[in-house]
Amino acid sequence: MDLHPGEEVVFEGGPVWRSIVSFYIVAILGALLIAVIVALVVNVGIGVAVWVGLAIVVVIVGLVKRIGTRYAITTQRLRIKRGIFRREVQQTRIERVQNVNTRQTFVDRILRVGTVDFDTAGTDDSDFTFFGVSHPEAIVTAVDRAQREAAALERTSGQPGQPGL
Repeated sequence: MDLHPGEEVVFEGGPVWRSIVSFYIVAILGALLIAVIVALVVNVGIGVAVWVGLAIVVVIVGLVKRIGTRYAITTQRLRIKRGIFRREVQQTRIERVQNVNTRQTFVDRILRVGTVDFDTAGTDDSDFTFFGVSHPEAIVTAVDRAQREAAALERTSGQPGQPGL
């Protein structure tokens, strides 16, 4: 990520491996169910082959989804970069962030992961969500710190996000 003059990284990361555990459990059990049905209808050998094939696809999909997502919070911007083969970048200025909410299911709390949802002002693409991050409350603290630093810079320079002269 290319930083602007005076911009500092407050948080950088992505979904942690623990965040896809529940996806793996559900998907592997779904693959097992499909394999059992195939084994009952066709034969056991093909059912096992179907389960192994689906399990491999599930593992690859989970890894690509996790590895291909990067999150960044700087003193000036909020940024999400997704994709390995196809790239999608979503970013906004930090002062546009209005609300920051965290969400954790029971399993997420056990795994110490969660979702952080940022509501931003005045754009069509106003929903930023960090899925599967470790310690989501630390992300909220990082955004608060970045907003305070951006506000301090604005007060000293008179311009949004510009360092004082």
